[in-house]
Amino acid sequence: MLLELAFVILASCCTAESKRRNVLLIIADDAGFETEVYNNSVVHTPHLRSLAKRSLVFSNAFTSVSSCSPSRSAILTGLPQHQNGMYGLHQGVHHFNSFDGVQSLPLLLSKANIHTGIIGKKHVGPGSVYPFDYAYTEENNSVLQVGRNITRIKLLVRKFFQTHKEEVFESRHRTEENKGNIKGEERPFFLYVAFHDTHRCGHSQPQYGAFCEKFGNGEMGMGRIPDWTPEYYTPEQVKVPPFVPDTPAARADLAAQYTTVSRLDQGIGLVLQELREAGYENDTLVIYSSDNGIPFPNGRTNLYRSGTAEPMLVSSPEHRERWGDTSQAYVSLLDITPTILDWFSVPYPSYSLPGSSTTPVHLTGRSLLPALVTEPSSWHTVYASQSLHEITMYYPTRSVHQGAYHLLHNLHYRMPFPIDQDVYVSPTFQDLLNRTRLSEPTHWFKSLQQYYYRERWELYDARSDPLETRNLVSDPSYSTVLESLRQSLQKWQWETGDPWVCGPDYVLEDKLEPHCRPLYNGL
Repeated sequence: MLLELAFVILASCCTAESKRRNVLLIIADDAGFETEVYNNSVVHTPHLRSLAKRSLVFSNAFTSVSSCSPSRSAILTGLPQHQNGMYGLHQGVHHFNSFDGVQSLPLLLSKANIHTGIIGKKHVGPGSVYPFDYAYTEENNSVLQVGRNITRIKLLVRKFFQTHKEEVFESRHRTEENKGNIKGEERPFFLYVAFHDTHRCGHSQPQYGAFCEKFGNGEMGMGRIPDWTPEYYTPEQVKVPPFVPDTPAARADLAAQYTTVSRLDQGIGLVLQELREAGYENDTLVIYSSDNGIPFPNGRTNLYRSGTAEPMLVSSPEHRERWGDTSQAYVSLLDITPTILDWFSVPYPSYSLPGSSTTPVHLTGRSLLPALVTEPSSWHTVYASQSLHEITMYYPTRSVHQGAYHLLHNLHYRMPFPIDQDVYVSPTFQDLLNRTRLSEPTHWFKSLQQYYYRERWELYDARSDPLETRNLVSDPSYSTVLESLRQSLQKWQWETGDPWVCGPDYVLEDKLEPHCRPLYNGL
């Protein structure tokens, strides 16, 4: 009996000393830099500001695709959309899915005995590729309730932690019944909270306002979110991003967006409070970012910097050296999966996909954990890949950011750039259309004609041209930069099995040996 007791005490000590590690991934929807963290002093975001004090803040973070489902698939697989198969939106008539053989983050973590949960907007499929042990998403709930009702989100987070602890209790109870097997320690968890704020809802739930800013505000017919204290802003208060028209319509649009930014921030505060009260704050890596650019002209669905630059905060309780610091390293949402796998010490498996059936898939992103210790000196390149958004919005583009330079390849450059439904009906875009039609000043940095029709190759220098208005492709003094970036981009496309690697003037023939075969089509 004494020997048995000593063994139990020894096992308990070892369990206590072993480092417990968890992950909380928070992804906002179409959110940008409208927060105090990124020097917007108008919108109130005290909870993100508080998280930033415990985080490394990245000022050069980018999505690999400026579209919802493709971006979320890239976040959860570490593979660009053209490699994982999620070429466009997942839901409704769009119906895009990742390839059946993709080894996603939740799948790999589940195989490693890590408890997985998702609350909010999932927007990816198939379910066999993206399985979660605990799931409250648009697949089984109203997306407004699980994505914008911050009280509901708070309670679902609390329920996840309760089920997580109950699992340990049940495991220990089974251990007591089987005394020869000392187990029952708490397994790690990965909780993914995907807010639906700050997405537009003018075309889907217009009764709640352009950004669902009225949803749950307590007014007649709007319902009430108990934990939300709505904050309102006037059009005169807002800071208009330089790529958005500075008009009364756009300012009113931004003021509505700010109200949902405040709701998002209060929701993040509630989630982090649940994490603390459950006793996990000092064991959990917290990552905050968004899926793509804000839903304004030149933003979401564009691979310009204004459509791909993202907020990113990474808070590690084990890496406090750089809490409150800002990193200039170029990082990507493709880095989230390798970062989380590194945190959990879970290896990435060897397997193949249709785009590279003879070459094993590997992650082109990197773990961000080293950056939490010291500023990287050579992280200056990120890639992006867009094919579709809605099913009718086929405009394949590839791009590479390398330091100050940004190169874009518009494969279907002879076609007008397509506009998605909810941006089209937005007050900002309707005003832009009307002003253009009536030949009135648009107060925008480009014309609609320039926005619709683009050059095949676009090269910009962010140091002298942050708005990306002066295409340097035809400037002979940049020919060496242009060729170097072209080669770098194409190398990444081959490496990631991009079916579009040869377009638009060549065709990919890969049955015998991958080659780009000329079409002689005049392009």
